[in-house]
Amino acid sequence: MGHSNINLAALIGSRICHDLISPIGAINNGLELLGMAGGTPGPEIDLIQESVGNASARIRFFRIAFGAAGEQMMGRAEVTSILDDLMDGGRLDVAWGPLDPQPRGDVRMAFLALQCLENAMPYGGRIEVSNDDSSWLLHGQADKLNIDEPLWNILATRDAPADLRPAQVQFALLPIIAGDASRRIVTEMSDTQVKLRF
Repeated sequence: MGHSNINLAALIGSRICHDLISPIGAINNGLELLGMAGGTPGPEIDLIQESVGNASARIRFFRIAFGAAGEQMMGRAEVTSILDDLMDGGRLDVAWGPLDPQPRGDVRMAFLALQCLENAMPYGGRIEVSNDDSSWLLHGQADKLNIDEPLWNILATRDAPADLRPAQVQFALLPIIAGDASRRIVTEMSDTQVKLRF
């Protein structure tokens, strides 16, 4: 896939996320108004609130991971808010190490890498994200990993199979975006740990 196609796909991703976040926010506002109207909220309201919160968190994450990156910086508070909301109640714990604002393009690659690690950790675990001046490291630890080697090979070869599923698109997209940024993906795995550097 050419660089221009990646940019077009990113713009489409940004547009979809932008258009979806408004009605989800409106639903959340409606739920707040219902709560202010009095009465005891039932389990159905709790379920709707939980679902709306989850959808909002995913859209915010996807907007960074699959949307157009731009040149702006992202502060730690914004990134950790997205990750905390996304992982709330899940099996994965993600620790975002960088304290300083980071370029949105780097955060985008980190989010895509995070999805790759998440794929390998279906039973839960902990992922630590760190960076220095020249590289990023995502270090996942879990009691049990599920490594799909053909998927992980895409990160090195940049050769995605034609039957790649939508849930696996991060494995095809990350090495292309990293290559455009003159970075190379390096992975290291053991029975309980998986590391991804770029």
